[in-house]
Parts: sequence; C-alpha cells; structure tokens
Amino acid sequence: MTSDALLDPAFVHELEALRRQLTVRARSGRAGEHATRRRGGAAEFAEHRAYGAGDDLRRMDWLAFARTGSPVLKVFHAEEDTLVRLVVDRSASLDVGTPTKLATAKRLAASIGYMALASSERAQVHAAGEALDASYEPGRGRASLPRVLRELSGLEAAGKTDLARVVDAIVKRAPRPGMLVVVSDFLDPGPFDVALARAASAGHHIALVQVLADDELEPPYEGDFAFEDAETGEVVLVTVDDRSRGAYLARLEGLFAKLRALAKRHRGTYVRTSSAAAILEPLRRFASGGVD
Repeated sequence: MTSDALLDPAFVHELEALRRQLTVRARSGRAGEHATRRRGGAAEFAEHRAYGAGDDLRRMDWLAFARTGSPVLKVFHAEEDTLVRLVVDRSASLDVGTPTKLATAKRLAASIGYMALASSERAQVHAAGEALDASYEPGRGRASLPRVLRELSGLEAAGKTDLARVVDAIVKRAPRPGMLVVVSDFLDPGPFDVALARAASAGHHIALVQVLADDELEPPYEGDFAFEDAETGEVVLVTVDDRSRGAYLARLEGLFAKLRALAKRHRGTYVRTSSAAAILEPLRRFASGGVD
C-alpha cells in the first residue's frame, strides 16, 4: 500500500472535523504533572485524581483532602504538546481478510496520525512484531505527515507478535508519557493487558483499536477443517458445528470484554471494527474517546 493510498483528499476533509474532538489524557510524569492536550494557553486546572504511591506531594490539594478525607492531586492542562505513539501490529495474523487487517490497520493509524499532527501534536510510528522495531525521531505538525505515511506504507505482515514486550519497551524508552495507540487484532496470547495497564499507570493515555476479519467475527465454516496458525505454522484439525462455533464466539466475546474493561479501568479508549468496514465510524468513536 502506497502513502497516497492511505489518505485521500476527500477523507482528509472528514478528518479535519474529527480532529477537533480528539481528547488526549496523559500525565507528564514530572514534578508539575499535567494532563496534556495541545500547545498554547496558560496552564489551567483540569481535574482531580486520586493520590498514588510515589506521586509528588506538591500537587496535593490539601483543601480537598481536609474537606473529603480523601487524598487527591490537582491535574492541569499544560502548554506542552503530546506525543502520539502509533503502535501497529505487523504480525502474520494481520495478513488475512479482504482487505487485509493490516491494510485497514494502516489506514486507521494514518488517520489518527493525521488528526494528531494537524493539531500541532507530535506523532511517531512503531512497528510491533516479536520485538519493537527501530523507531525514528517523532515529528510535529502537518509537515511530518509524509514521514508517518511512509513508515506505515512500508509495514508488511510477517512473523509472530509480542505486544507485551513491545509496549514495555516503548514505556521504558519514553522520556515522558503521551497517547499510546495500539492497532492490532489483539489475538496475541501473551499478557498484553498487563503491559498496557503498566503503561496507563505510568501516565500514558492508552487507546486500543481492534481490527478483525469478517470471517473471524462471524465464522462461515461448517464441517471438518485443518486450520493453520498464520504466525506459528501449527495445523489444528477442527470440526466446526454449532457447539464449537458457540465456544469460539464466547472466547471472542471474552477478549472483547477484557479490552473493554481495560479501557474503562484506565480511562482509555477502545474501538473495534472489521477490516472490510468503512473506517470513518470507528474513527468517530475513537476521537470521542469511546469504549465499544
């Protein structure tokens, strides 16, 4: 997929309206903690949040503590910008569907990157496989969009994925928190939810975008099949009937529930879509901070 195919002028017009709705919640992790949105304007009070071990006592709202008996910190909107990290799963399991899950994932990431850059934020693409691929210095503003599109267009589906390892590596390298957007099918059996919870605890605004193929959402199969794992090559013999289909759909719903609970618990975002569906509607839900 070329850079030009990721965003067309008509679609960019739709994104211009959406980008004004995009809300980013991230803590700087510095002594003067902030909830950042975009540059400009003096720091202003945003909200309270519960005090946690290791938080800076200078941010404590002692009057609110005296009034309620609950220790809370003051959180401010900052003048600093936000770094939107676009983590795109490029494992072999994304190379299915029509169009492929990866093709849709790249278009979604490109759209989110555009919304961030057009709002004078910074954006950076991270390719997620078994480890974190080499990253580049993030850019700011619309002039950085071609680099983001080039990075995304060059992604190819191959190998396994280890989202937990990738997320932990990003958090470890991050000089300060920002918006952590993970675009994946989330079929990774590893503890990615634990890693994402750690990222949220470190101050990152976690945003989860799940892309699945139609056949994964509504299996059309009936009878005996040999399914090959796209990432490991393992072949599993399965008899598909109403019972096995029901068990599969129950496990899938369990995955949805886990992602939903993770987003709600950490005030994050979670949207889900099919690779064959139009991407504007999930982007609307993403910009509004929705949880599917």
